[in-house]
Amino acid sequence: MCGVIGIIGPTVLEENPSWAAFEAYRGLLTLQHRGQDAAGILSYNPSFQKFHQEKDLGLIASVFDQDSLMKLKGNMALGHTRYATAGGDGKEDLQPLVTGFPFGVGMVHNGNVVNYHSVTRELQSKHHLKMLTSNDLELFLHLWCQKLSESNGEESFKFEPEKALKACEEIFQKLEGGYAVVGIMADEGLFGMRDPHGIRPLVLGRKKFGEEGDKYSYCLCSETISLNFLGYEFVRDIEPGEFIFIKENGEIFSSIAESAKGKEKAPCMFEWIYFSGAESQFENINVYNARLNLGKVLAKKARHLIQNGVISPDVVCPVPDTSRTASISLAENLGLPYRESLIKNRYIQRSFILNTQEKREKAVELKLSPVRSEIEGKKILLVDDSIVRGTTSKKIIDLLKRHGASDITLAITCPPLRYACYYGIDFPNPKELIAKDKTLDEIADWVGANKVIYLDEQDLVEAIGKEKMCMACVNNKYPTSVTEAEEFSRLRHMHKENLS
Repeated sequence: MCGVIGIIGPTVLEENPSWAAFEAYRGLLTLQHRGQDAAGILSYNPSFQKFHQEKDLGLIASVFDQDSLMKLKGNMALGHTRYATAGGDGKEDLQPLVTGFPFGVGMVHNGNVVNYHSVTRELQSKHHLKMLTSNDLELFLHLWCQKLSESNGEESFKFEPEKALKACEEIFQKLEGGYAVVGIMADEGLFGMRDPHGIRPLVLGRKKFGEEGDKYSYCLCSETISLNFLGYEFVRDIEPGEFIFIKENGEIFSSIAESAKGKEKAPCMFEWIYFSGAESQFENINVYNARLNLGKVLAKKARHLIQNGVISPDVVCPVPDTSRTASISLAENLGLPYRESLIKNRYIQRSFILNTQEKREKAVELKLSPVRSEIEGKKILLVDDSIVRGTTSKKIIDLLKRHGASDITLAITCPPLRYACYYGIDFPNPKELIAKDKTLDEIADWVGANKVIYLDEQDLVEAIGKEKMCMACVNNKYPTSVTEAEEFSRLRHMHKENLS
């Protein structure tokens, strides 16, 4: 899972020639929660027909400063914040990626390609291509350039959106997975594409460019939170299987690829449960309201257990921060006090998206400080968005008990995760999942809770308000082919072992 953004306007401003890069930078800051491994920005300056790029490991604010942003001139820019779910952690795998031959194009993406390894072997065998990274974005770049080159034949290159749509078709037909791609074409414009099932999000926004006239700048990005912060009007979600191209003059070409028509929509449930910012909306469903509803539905299950004397909580406590909204709703619906028993250190990364178990465990110890007065002697209904590997839950429950909690019930706002995710959430090996081979009582015993309460699939549909979602990690119903999942999982595990 990553955060992506693309910006285009009608001209390079004389008073601020790096305006597009500054927009991308400010937008990326609102997407930091989507990836904390690295960040990058690429701009294109038509005045000098030149790309400018800056990227490095680390948080956005540490990668860029005023001087580095000033060098990123142009009226188009791409930004990326990385959470590595494929490939390695080296600088060669950082995004954006850019090529100048056979024409200038830069790209960023969010998601995973499940059949990355077989397509890589095919490109190497048929076209003698040499992969310069282990980042699956490089496949998008190669297929895009190759198909566009073929469509021009022997002629000198002339870009047409219809030809680009054919390149997009090639990508949709060859690459299995969940992804949202944003790119810039030198001297042409900004483009985006979303996988045929719409697993990963991508939204479009626009705002007036300058004081007068009817010119606009446009933004393609992962979440509406970026549009709101930058002052862009939300136009719409990019549709599953859609290719969109925006010229400098604001002219827009968009089309659903033929190969994507008829495919079932399957946006990822985790966007509402965990990944998206609470201020965002995804598929026209507000994330904050969805999380309130998750707490409301969870309260029904908890109330049944309270009425039957199975649990008797004194207070509701969230595991900060994602579960806070659901916890408030849960407490309101149960008539229980809501208490912040754990205070988050905001300078510590989200533990779930760190790429090794050792890093995750150390982060838990650093990021949560207990408030003993709100813990000691209390029976706590502890709310979290999910249990993945279980180690974080185990440490938090142990921390609460060490500070005097008399009893802990763990309530989870999603169903048990029993199957791998290959679409951009980093648990491709189902053996890592605590719920894979354990009953609910066994899970509770392992993490140290009196009881574990989960939602089920229908609860999730009721709370979020969407019938069709990707819940493959819950029900083993993958929207794409995962015939190469075993190889994907094995090689991802090897990369992670090398990092630890």
